[in-house]
Amino acid sequence: MELVLRETTPEDLPILFEHQRDPVAAAMAAFASRDWDAFVAHEAMIRSNPALIRRTIVVDGEVVGSLGCFGDEQREVGYWVGRAHWGRGIATAALAAFLGEVTERPLLAHVAATNTGSAKVLEHCGFVEVAREQTDIEEIVYRLA
Repeated sequence: MELVLRETTPEDLPILFEHQRDPVAAAMAAFASRDWDAFVAHEAMIRSNPALIRRTIVVDGEVVGSLGCFGDEQREVGYWVGRAHWGRGIATAALAAFLGEVTERPLLAHVAATNTGSAKVLEHCGFVEVAREQTDIEEIVYRLA
């Protein structure tokens, strides 16, 4: 498997948009999918803010997901891999590579408590559970020191 992290381009957006619209993936992540206009506006905001880091995950030449680092006071990471690519170790490999690029610490990550796959990815990359928060859903807060 050849995995590459690269700057996100406008050509990536239709694929990344479809990933976040997948109802199974959105339910697992406890994420409300955006419509196209909101998605494009969000991506434009990311590109316009130099403090936000966004990468597209490419495996064997195919766009399979994205990662990002965001936050002003406390930096957080997040990622999304299209459901067709789950179970292949892509999220873990991509996050590990991303953490080599984003060297500031500590980093946080929030995961829906029901999303055991994402929790395992974070733990494999050295994150440890530090809290649980209850909003509309129960979230686990992970920290990488």
